Amino acid sequence: MAEKSGKAFDFGLFRRLITYTNPYRLTFYFVGFSAILLSIFAVLRPFLLQQIIDKTIIPKNNELLVTFISLMAGVLFLEVISQFLFIYFANWLGQQVILDIRVKLFNHMLGFKKQYYDQSAVGRLVTRAVSDIETIASIFSQGLFMIISDLLKMLVILGYMLYQSWQLTLLVLVVLPVILYATRVFQKKMKAAFEEVRTQVSNLNSFVQERITGMKIVQLFTREETEYANFKEINEKHKKGWIKTVWYNSIFFPIAEMSSSVTIGLIVWYGGLKAAQGDVITLGVVIAFIELAQMLFRPLRQIADKFNTLQMGMVAANRVFAILDTDSKINDAGELELKEVTGKITFENVKFSYLQGEEVLKGISFNVNAGETVAIVGATGAGKSTIINLLSRFYEINSGAISIDDKNINSVTLTSLRGHIAVVLQDVFLFADTILNNITLNNPEITKDQVYQAAKEIGIHDFIMSLPDGYQYNVKERGAMLSSGQRQLISFLRAYVTKPEILVLDEATSSIDSHSEQLIQDATNKITKGRTSIVIAHRLATIKKADKIIVMDQGKIVEEGNHNELLEISDGYYRNLYEVQFNEMKEV
Repeated sequence: MAEKSGKAFDFGLFRRLITYTNPYRLTFYFVGFSAILLSIFAVLRPFLLQQIIDKTIIPKNNELLVTFISLMAGVLFLEVISQFLFIYFANWLGQQVILDIRVKLFNHMLGFKKQYYDQSAVGRLVTRAVSDIETIASIFSQGLFMIISDLLKMLVILGYMLYQSWQLTLLVLVVLPVILYATRVFQKKMKAAFEEVRTQVSNLNSFVQERITGMKIVQLFTREETEYANFKEINEKHKKGWIKTVWYNSIFFPIAEMSSSVTIGLIVWYGGLKAAQGDVITLGVVIAFIELAQMLFRPLRQIADKFNTLQMGMVAANRVFAILDTDSKINDAGELELKEVTGKITFENVKFSYLQGEEVLKGISFNVNAGETVAIVGATGAGKSTIINLLSRFYEINSGAISIDDKNINSVTLTSLRGHIAVVLQDVFLFADTILNNITLNNPEITKDQVYQAAKEIGIHDFIMSLPDGYQYNVKERGAMLSSGQRQLISFLRAYVTKPEILVLDEATSSIDSHSEQLIQDATNKITKGRTSIVIAHRLATIKKADKIIVMDQGKIVEEGNHNELLEISDGYYRNLYEVQFNEMKEV
């Protein structure tokens, strides 16, 4: 997370944000030009009003009145057109900028290490990628250009006021410092308040996302009242964050309104006396100054309001850039391309820890020959799944080396490495999409016919066709419309259809029914034939035919051999584990 700035406005952050407008410079300049036109039109209206009063209404010149009214109508028409172009293209620019930032952010997040997602709340990341980036758009649509337009209006108005009457201008300027000081204090307070608001929005999104995802657990353990109380507490903090912004608005805007009223009163008092005495200050000038003063103070109030929007956008940009600045990518400096892979795998004294100082793998070494099926067994936490994560380079090892076909996996590109490995996980993730798209993952190189043929080969084609719409059946979020066994079968087909040289089954049959398990066992025998396979399983009965079994305990390899060889080890780890499971099955 980027450090919070104590400044009311972070110009460094703003400059960085503005660089995203570089591809749209023409539009940027056009919006700026529209802001200049609006400031000019803003002064023309009071000027024409003054002329109408002094040159047509008082002397009762009806012909000239029609001329000035026509000019006023023309100015209003041009002002409306300029306002339309200004608002449209300012919003268009904002949307283009956030499109580019969001695409860049998502692309950046695609390359993050798995460890980053292990430590980051999904709700917060969703907030950054969706609502925070939408807030950035308001910098351009409602913040930056609006403030520039208002500032230009104020400068032009002040210049015109000085030209007309320095005395009346001085009366206006007497009150102006009060507004400026109040605006400055308001800006600082609002920045801190909006940082708090964005933090609470992230906390709220994260809480809701996690509870909705885990609603089954909440209801199973009757934690509804507890979670409801927690939600009320978080929501209360969110409300208090917003109430603080309302409090500052409640103080600032009455002060601004009162200052404007005092200024108008001074203009009427002094200007009216001078006009009555036949001074150079005419009735038209007094009326014009009343409108000019309102036009001067209105942008000040609007600037404060727009600055709120700008501050919210800057706070959001700060949070988004914090993710863009996060260096949590796997080093993809390898230049070799794995092409024709036989599937030989070598681990040489590999050490690894998720947390510094807490080794999960403590110097393990083993070989998997091309075409072999190797099983890895051991208690929970022994390091079995970690081996799979390291083979696919989801994490970086502390020391040692991992090789495929005698090539260190650090020296090959990530794309080519993972392109030759297919993994079937115990916890299957399916997208809210059709079965076909969940199998191919929209890979254009995998045709429908290939999917159909692969499904027939492993015996699940009939099951898929029995569903409404068959392969076009939408499984909804996380595959909610399918049973765990059916999801596992889809996941297995997803791996099988890629024709991997290396197949990994991580507890792939641990949570499915016996019918689905038999389907997968039959398919496993087919797909593993002549292909390097690593099978991680708790059920030892499923790995009896493995060419080699690696037994792990507390991050170390304690035994290695085939099923029969390991059973012959007196008081061996594998033998004890097998006997316990065998006795449990007999009791069942």
